[in-house]
Amino acid sequence: MKTTTSAKPADIKKNWYLVDATDLVLGRLASQIATILRGKHKPSYTPHMDCGDYVVVINAEKVALTGNKMEKKMYHHHTGYIGGIKSVNAAKLMEKHPEDLIYKAVERMISRNKLGRAQMTKLRIYAGAEHPHTAQSPIALDIATKNRKNKRSIEE
Repeated sequence: MKTTTSAKPADIKKNWYLVDATDLVLGRLASQIATILRGKHKPSYTPHMDCGDYVVVINAEKVALTGNKMEKKMYHHHTGYIGGIKSVNAAKLMEKHPEDLIYKAVERMISRNKLGRAQMTKLRIYAGAEHPHTAQSPIALDIATKNRKNKRSIEE
């Protein structure tokens, strides 16, 4: 009789991955990152354990949105006061905080509970090409080659 193995905290090995977001489509990038953060790419995936790996995203300011989402896509938050809803479109958010654009996309693909919050702490996003995680020797992950639709080309 075969039994299902459940990963224990001692069995989980966490790797570091480096993703260059230059010209990658935001939603497709976010879904790949969410899969790695959850650990679903590993054969030892266990739903109730934090099996995921660390992800470092560089060049967040160069991420692409398809269609006219840059002007039409809105991000809302509430200040907590009456009538305190604030809205900003993706273009303005990209100007001020390009990291938040990727963070919000990934955050909305992760579970909204303690485990999801623990998984989101393993995501590091930087607007430029430099990052302070070279000591962890992250493995370069090329998302653009996985599917031709993952990368936005110039003529589109």
